[in-house]
Amino acid sequence: MNRPLRHIAVFCGVLVLALLARATWVQFVQADELANDPHNRRVKIEAFSYPRGNIIVGGKPITGSVATSGDFKYKRTYKDGPMYAPVTGFASQAQGTTFLEGIYNKVLSGKDDRLALKNAKDILTGEKPRGGDVITTIDPKAQKAAYKGLTDLNAKGAVVALDPRNGRVLALASTPSYDPSVFTGISNAEGAKFKALDAKKSKPLNNRALRETYPPGSTFKILTAAAALEHGVVSDINASSGAPAPYQLPQSTTKVGNDVAGAPCDKASLKTGMQWSCNNVFLDAALKVGKDKMRETAQKFGFNENVYDEDLGDLLATKSLYPEKLDKPQTALTGMGQGSLTSTPMQMAMVAAGLANDGKVMMPHLVDEVRGSDLSTLEKAEPKLMSQAVSADTAKKVQEMMEYTVDKGTAEKAAIDGVTVGGKTGTAQHGANVNDERPYAWFVSYAKQSDGSSPVAVAVFVDPSEMDIPRSEIAGGKLGGPIAKSVMQAVLNK
Repeated sequence: MNRPLRHIAVFCGVLVLALLARATWVQFVQADELANDPHNRRVKIEAFSYPRGNIIVGGKPITGSVATSGDFKYKRTYKDGPMYAPVTGFASQAQGTTFLEGIYNKVLSGKDDRLALKNAKDILTGEKPRGGDVITTIDPKAQKAAYKGLTDLNAKGAVVALDPRNGRVLALASTPSYDPSVFTGISNAEGAKFKALDAKKSKPLNNRALRETYPPGSTFKILTAAAALEHGVVSDINASSGAPAPYQLPQSTTKVGNDVAGAPCDKASLKTGMQWSCNNVFLDAALKVGKDKMRETAQKFGFNENVYDEDLGDLLATKSLYPEKLDKPQTALTGMGQGSLTSTPMQMAMVAAGLANDGKVMMPHLVDEVRGSDLSTLEKAEPKLMSQAVSADTAKKVQEMMEYTVDKGTAEKAAIDGVTVGGKTGTAQHGANVNDERPYAWFVSYAKQSDGSSPVAVAVFVDPSEMDIPRSEIAGGKLGGPIAKSVMQAVLNK
């Protein structure tokens, strides 16, 4: 072979080797990255080439798949879409996936490695492949009560209901909501509908139960009471607090009054302070506990932590905050749930649930079981203790005060005949100028069974900014109490 031909042969050999090396790199090293690239249309086409697995509530699917024309053969459908949207999220050919649809996307789309054997059998037998199912902990009656309560008010808001004994999420509602079915396809019309929802001032796509934080107002007083008892600042819930009303903030000329006219708040006991939601009692209690011990107790209930468990992995809640750098006036204000303190409705449901469960805070979880399309169990949730936030003795004293507040105080709207109910109202000021903004309304509660255990704890949040009611009618007891009652009744009557 002459020299020029030899050079050409060597050059061609190098090109072939380079091509083989590149093909090997793409096939074995970059395969996962390319397969999961959102711009890979072939992956999308394949993902929507067969029915998606379902999300199950109360033994029945609340999702489905319907045949379409075009490259994407199937698209998602939803039953009672707006009611369950905060639970399911959406699975859209154009917009992607969110919440359970996103967290369990591999299972639902059939791409989870645990489904590989079943999918291989389907190919051999000629059966159409299908994704696995996600079985939720949601109680359909509780969810309906929560959603109806908020929509009847025509309010922005959220409701979270938990089973304090195991952390199961029984209801997760957010309003205004949306129907995921209207934009599950890839058409221009469906894209326009999504953009219109995203542009709405009321933000229907937002999950207020998990992803937004607000000042919790007087509902936080149950945590302040727990901290005061746990750290020995208060030992007798019936003894005078010595806190004057109105209460002058330390290092300040500002005096904080009380919302209930004529309430016996001056130097009231912790129990009376809870009964009438006396700000002075809880401002003073938080100041005496101090910022560090208040924060320590708040963190044991879940504040300053992401509500996410690596084992369960189905609940992604925004972090609620008890700030680190607080002066004495700011520390006092946290005692009544104001200042720079913020909370999600999920977090306040966890506080109420932890106190109802004798101080044990269970990790909330939304999914009970994940199954293959052949009904085989891929994973099963087990209750997990998040923390012993306070002692059982402390929790029982707070329960006594919350139950007294329902029987003879401001939380009477949650009372259920023949059932022991504990509750606490909340009205939270917010905004740069609190007098210009309509306050938020909160309510937290729990119900007990005859054996003393609690199967349900509820947090209700209402933003009345767009409601047609006078400011004087905005109160946690009036707006949130009836909703909490209906949710608890739905669970108790199961």
